[in-house]
Amino acid sequence: MLRSFGIFLLFFITVSCNGQGKSNNYIQLESLKLPEGFSISVWAEDVPDARSLAMNEDGSLIFVGNRQGKNVYALKDTNGDGKADKKYTLAQGLRMPNGVAFKNGDLYVAEVSRILRFRNIEKNLEKPSYEVVYDQYPDKAHHGWKFIAFGPDGLLYVPVGAPCNICDPEEIFASITRIDINSPNIKPEIFAKGVRNTVGFAWHPETKNLWFTDNGRDMMGDDIPDCELNHAPNKGMHFGYPYWHAGDVKDPEFGNKGKEKSAYAPPALKLGPHTAPLGMRFYTGNQFPAKYKNNIFIAKHGSWNRSKKIGYQLTNVVLDSNQKVVKEEIFAEGWLNHDTQDVWGRPVDVLQLPNGSLLVSDDMANCIYKISYKK
Repeated sequence: MLRSFGIFLLFFITVSCNGQGKSNNYIQLESLKLPEGFSISVWAEDVPDARSLAMNEDGSLIFVGNRQGKNVYALKDTNGDGKADKKYTLAQGLRMPNGVAFKNGDLYVAEVSRILRFRNIEKNLEKPSYEVVYDQYPDKAHHGWKFIAFGPDGLLYVPVGAPCNICDPEEIFASITRIDINSPNIKPEIFAKGVRNTVGFAWHPETKNLWFTDNGRDMMGDDIPDCELNHAPNKGMHFGYPYWHAGDVKDPEFGNKGKEKSAYAPPALKLGPHTAPLGMRFYTGNQFPAKYKNNIFIAKHGSWNRSKKIGYQLTNVVLDSNQKVVKEEIFAEGWLNHDTQDVWGRPVDVLQLPNGSLLVSDDMANCIYKISYKK
């Protein structure tokens, strides 16, 4: 009897976020390693394919997009226990509604080719409706899912991934664009070029410069090219794709069609081959120790076609006062078992709450974690 109870207890503490208890989706919080003083918990469960995150002004509502599914969600902690207990389904049947952003009371959602707006969303959670803001982005599904965010200039930044692993597409592809959502005649402006597939970006809290992650091309072997962390202080920079990767890897198919590598912006940091860095945010809170202030937290989704898996972790990137990368450190890991190569979770996005704790979405375990610090 005691043995049976022990087995039940083990199942209970490792049950998956989607409640199904499948062996490849167990939540194994005890396997996650963080620096001393930090703790991690499940903030929201049963959030299918939890991807990009956004929040309202006071952080009482968290919006969640997804890529494999077709829904957009809003999550709320109604009883103040530090864990979401209410989930609203804001839309269904959308096409890869990965990107979510909030501004002036309205929620914006990015599908593959459209930007949607849910007006006054906080008062319409039970009966949400949307309007189409813009619907002329390319409809290619390959790298068509989008991360979106409003920049310091008030414009909505919208990436358009390359519609392939490697190709030389028309100009709108492999770029980061920006649009004025209040314009009567919206026309995307290309801010950065040569960006294969970014699914995460943010602006430095002091300089307001754009930083973004970029996923490197596949099928060149296990160890090349690296994925990238890039710094774009100015409009019009070109980051190399499809001619050069990671600053110094000449593409075997398209390299000779481009310019010399010095013509393209090198990465601010190489993030490892095929680690799939997605969401990134600057930490501006006061809960974590002071050394983390203005650092970048990056969610590495993990390799999908490497013979030995890597990634599946959160890293902390330290910058100096001149916005130069000092180092990258592993901040949280354990979703990948390096010995067995088993994977039970894949971090996607990070979001800082008003109290300084950090939310992390996981589209494999279908949940959102909360990372907190206590001395």
